[in-house]
Amino acid sequence: MRFVVLMSLVFCLFSCKAQKELAGDKIEGLELVAEDGYSGIREYETMVIQDTKSLNKFYSQVNKTRKPGLPVPMVDFSKEIAIVVCLGKQRGERRPLLSKIHETEDELTLAVELSDSKSIQNEATAPTLYPFYLYKMPLTAKLPNFKKVGW
Repeated sequence: MRFVVLMSLVFCLFSCKAQKELAGDKIEGLELVAEDGYSGIREYETMVIQDTKSLNKFYSQVNKTRKPGLPVPMVDFSKEIAIVVCLGKQRGERRPLLSKIHETEDELTLAVELSDSKSIQNEATAPTLYPFYLYKMPLTAKLPNFKKVGW
């Protein structure tokens, strides 16, 4: 009897939709630093930020309609780069999932997938969001490229 219960649990864990497989490999050292439901950017856009001035410029865009604005996160650009993913217009809550698809000597291709939307009874009544996500990862000489996967 225990065996049947144990096998049922294992089966549920591996078949669960929450256990979504990434299109590529996990990115070592990738860390979500900040996120918010309103970026002020109306279309999908990704950015690689390599200096404090560019990060401050992005946050000045985000904070145009906020009083007080969001604080600019601390990123040590001598050791790290920042990656910004703006999803554009979204209904419901979906998060970007970043993974490494391809890597050469000069280039790093990252997949941008969207997580499954949290269950919403009526998508028409769900709020419209323009979310952004700020990640940091270890500094690399390779130029990151982004590819939408499964949108």
